[in-house]
Amino acid sequence: MLGYAYRSARPIPRGTLHSHSYYEVYYFHEGKCTYLIGDKIFVLAPGDLIVMYGMTLHCPHTDPAYPYVRTTIHFEPAGLAPYLESPYAVNVLQPFQELRNHRLRLRGAEKEEAERILAFMHRQQQRRDRIGDNRMRLAFADLLHFIYEQCLQPLRERPDLPSDKERTVQEMISYLEAHYADDLNLETLQRHIHLSKSYLAKIFKDVTGITIFEFVYRRRINQARILFLFEPQLSVTEVAFRVGFKHLAHFSRMFKQHLGVTPEQYRRHQRQQAE
Repeated sequence: MLGYAYRSARPIPRGTLHSHSYYEVYYFHEGKCTYLIGDKIFVLAPGDLIVMYGMTLHCPHTDPAYPYVRTTIHFEPAGLAPYLESPYAVNVLQPFQELRNHRLRLRGAEKEEAERILAFMHRQQQRRDRIGDNRMRLAFADLLHFIYEQCLQPLRERPDLPSDKERTVQEMISYLEAHYADDLNLETLQRHIHLSKSYLAKIFKDVTGITIFEFVYRRRINQARILFLFEPQLSVTEVAFRVGFKHLAHFSRMFKQHLGVTPEQYRRHQRQQAE
């Protein structure tokens, strides 16, 4: 599986936290975007490329006053087997496996090279024939080698969060990631961060585009999906309590609201896929 969307400018719904089982290469062309990935916040600039481990909950928060232009590539690691079996192969999946979610700030010649490869992939994709498909995949292998090389180089120390407000939101997200299954409330966050509840709620929404409790519920639902995938012996009730829901009905309602199916339907589908 190789999904390629070149220079997409399609608007996205605000606060669309999501995850997926495949890896992703994300390249930011233009716009104003704050990207939330797990417990990290990236304030993006043109030329930023993100190596993304898809199972981590992630969400772009964009400014609708500016065009939001990005290129995304979704791929299954197994599809790269032919490029990893050669005696001279390098493990181009290493950045995804070890760095998980990592931002490269490409500038100058490196930015030009990345954009050249992306444009070439698009031209081959547009051919819609077997030769074009194979040349696109070969170009993608070249892009992964380029990314691998960039990740080997020492990265300059740059502050990812340019303001006190964004540093505070980063601290909040780190706390929520560690305690999403606990009995959370704004008073708990206030005691931990030593700022007022109303201020914390406001800056979280300003930076991420969603509320604190939207983040918590989506984080719980995402963890439930992971448990259904990797621990299929667990019941729906066990999963609900493990991820922090006190009532099964609330868990089922939130799960269906976010994924369109009930937890039992999702669990049954995962079991069928594994058979």
